[in-house]
Amino acid sequence: MNKNFLALGLAAALLAPQVAGAEGFAINEWSAEGVAMGGARMFAEDDAANVAYNPASITKVKGEAMKSSSTYLSPHGSYKLYDSTGNEIKNEPTHNKVHAGWAVGSYYVKQINDKEWFGIGAFPRFAMVSEFERESKASSNAFFSKLNGVSVTPTYAHKFDKKWSAAVGAEINYVGLELQKNVNLNLGPLGNVNGTTQIEGESYALGWNAAANYTFDDKNEIGVVYRSRIKHSLEADLKGYGTKSPVVGGGDVFGNAYGVVTLPDSWDIGYNHKFDKKTRLELKATRTNWSTYDALNVYFDRSLIGVEGYVDGSPSAKNWESGWRYAIGLEHNLSDKYAVMAGFAFDESSIPYEGGDFMVPTGLRRTYSIGARYNDKKQTVAVALGWMDVGNLDFAGHPEKGDAYSSAHAYDSFTKIASISYQRKF
Repeated sequence: MNKNFLALGLAAALLAPQVAGAEGFAINEWSAEGVAMGGARMFAEDDAANVAYNPASITKVKGEAMKSSSTYLSPHGSYKLYDSTGNEIKNEPTHNKVHAGWAVGSYYVKQINDKEWFGIGAFPRFAMVSEFERESKASSNAFFSKLNGVSVTPTYAHKFDKKWSAAVGAEINYVGLELQKNVNLNLGPLGNVNGTTQIEGESYALGWNAAANYTFDDKNEIGVVYRSRIKHSLEADLKGYGTKSPVVGGGDVFGNAYGVVTLPDSWDIGYNHKFDKKTRLELKATRTNWSTYDALNVYFDRSLIGVEGYVDGSPSAKNWESGWRYAIGLEHNLSDKYAVMAGFAFDESSIPYEGGDFMVPTGLRRTYSIGARYNDKKQTVAVALGWMDVGNLDFAGHPEKGDAYSSAHAYDSFTKIASISYQRKF
């Protein structure tokens, strides 16, 4: 009975939609406990979500456990647009449209024997949702952008002795991309084009990860996790509504689009200190090689305006910079059944002035969070609340590519976060 229940539950968990958003790109909200501790959760005891945070720590799971988590993210932000003379463009909406997202995680860990563990997780590592008014000048860059992502990570872990444990796993990464924007082009003898484009497609690609933990003594432990870069070759549907040049009769254009994007590799380095049996502190630093995101170039199999040789692609240089994320998390057990947690995280901005856009209009980020957990011998329930100060970002517009502004300033941006997790042991 238990085996049938586990098989059904695992299949349902891994097939559940892993949707995420909050005007972000890198997602760290993989469980309520992880949210509560700012993402600094590499050394948790008996937690199946270790598959995501630190695969080497699934050796801390005793027996068999399944966990599901759901995190709600609600983005809010303001912006200003400027023309080529540096003057603010008036009569323009000043806020994004609040398009909330969900980050869903599902995990299963089984202890095979005293030395070996198997785990598998399904959770988003890269995802975003952003939306703006369709009639705004920002819509010439993007009025709706969505990247749905999920990583499925089968993992094997080995405990060599009381000090060393390590893990290695594969990553099956899925992305579904949808981009919509207005197109306003002055093509001279080909006339003016005022339409809307939609690019929608999906891709699967493979990566891998490895992790190791070392325990100094009963109070101190360190760990490191590496996740490989993942190269996606995206094939998509192209829809151009009203984009055909009036010279060839106007109308719509339908075709295919193609692009290549490399998601970055990263390193996590963590430290765990137990003050006593009730209280512990985690520190975590993450280095993400965003420099792999050098461009978002999309090519079409036909002209967007219906005239061969004109507008048959949408090149966009990004040239993001590699950056760091720092997090600190505190966990205190009030009793055998109840615990409280708190965390703080700081993300550097990796977006240069020339590479910014309204797809991911975020600067440096500061996240403040709290949470609580109940557990007994068979189950664990945790909740968390967070508030992310997204910061300011200035970035260039590209009128030569159709943007209706020369520069933009995103400010007063923040994201509300709420998360819940449930774990069952067998």
